[in-house]
Amino acid sequence: MLMGLTLAVMVGITLGLVGSGGSILTVPIFVYVMGVDPILATTYSLFAVGTTAFIGSIRGVRNGDVDLSHVFHFGFPSLLTVFITRIFVLPLVPDVITIGSITVHQSVVLMLLFALVMLASSVSMIAPKTMLTNLFPKPTNGNKKTQVVLSGVLVGFVTGVVGAGGGFLIIPVLINFLHLSLRKAVATSLIIIAVNSFFGIMGDLEKFAVFDWSLLLRYTCCTIVGIFLGFSLAKKIKSDLLKKIFGYFIFAVAFSILLKELWG
Repeated sequence: MLMGLTLAVMVGITLGLVGSGGSILTVPIFVYVMGVDPILATTYSLFAVGTTAFIGSIRGVRNGDVDLSHVFHFGFPSLLTVFITRIFVLPLVPDVITIGSITVHQSVVLMLLFALVMLASSVSMIAPKTMLTNLFPKPTNGNKKTQVVLSGVLVGFVTGVVGAGGGFLIIPVLINFLHLSLRKAVATSLIIIAVNSFFGIMGDLEKFAVFDWSLLLRYTCCTIVGIFLGFSLAKKIKSDLLKKIFGYFIFAVAFSILLKELWG
């Protein structure tokens, strides 16, 4: 328990530093450290990270760092997709998936998908800026709104499936694709994460009856403490260095999950 709560503070710090990493780290912590079922862990993650992101986003709004245009055009399609995915798509996935002679449990598929998305996100944070500029050229005024909306739909789908607030996808999109500064991307990301998380929870209200509220609330309090520590540290560390450190960290976590699920 102590290890899990210590890691919760670290999760909050990553949210405060780079505006992402909350859910992508929280789900593995609940599953591998605290012994929570992977399916339930995704809902726990939405609650803990959504609450923390909401509290942290108040600071960004007060400082004028939030890009409200991107919150609307990116956030609304994203949250709508999250809700649809949790209500209509996930229930269609069977508990046990059989492919030929291979039988795989839904929770294993969930964690493998989670790890693959983490790997893609980590590469986008580590890759040289010139490579990313070539891959994601600055959108023109004519198609910018369409690209923002489509990005929101993609992030919303992943958020709904893996139970992540989406920051690990939102930040790379806002920085590399929509070319916001890290400070504005972090503040904007926290609001979108909070909205996505709360709408994701609305699709899982029936699970509230089986929540271990003592565990969940303690974890959430620790992440809230961590996010304010992260805000303080962010003032002392260069943004480019932060991106790379976070990228390598996410890569290591993703690789560990793949090893555990495939050969553990």
